[in-house]
Amino acid sequence: MPAARFVEQLNAQIGNELGAHNQYLAVAVHFDALTMPRMAAFFYGQALEERDHAMMMVQYLLDTDSKVAIPGVEAPVNEFADVVEPVRLALAQERRVSEQINELTAVAREERDFASDQFMQWFIKEQVEEISSMSDLLAVVERNRDDIENIEEYVLRESRDEAVDASAPPVAGA
Repeated sequence: MPAARFVEQLNAQIGNELGAHNQYLAVAVHFDALTMPRMAAFFYGQALEERDHAMMMVQYLLDTDSKVAIPGVEAPVNEFADVVEPVRLALAQERRVSEQINELTAVAREERDFASDQFMQWFIKEQVEEISSMSDLLAVVERNRDDIENIEEYVLRESRDEAVDASAPPVAGA
């Protein structure tokens, strides 16, 4: 059974992941309204990933007979000045989530909760990928802020069907 402190913080992280889902959804809608279908699709996909991360955490708690308490989330930012601002916000969000994941891992280690520490390792790897991807996208968007066709072309070129990660934790309800 996971340490009580870890369970409490993992429940809070479920809310953080669901908040990230909502923020990415708002960003996707922003790009959809600008008729930037590739950027919109990218961020709709990011929203689903964040939801899945929350549900992986839910499944871990269920699997370990721990209490699941889905917290409320703050409303996302819905208004953006240009095409750069939402991507800049997304990168800041990924950096914040990385800090949260690292803190959760530290709690598991402090509590000598080795199963929870092991569970968090996949999320650490995932955050490295997310920050890298979002950093690259921000660089492209900043360089091409006045040329949305180049931005859309980049997203199309860089989008690839990712294979299912067999090492990923199971998603509740999937």
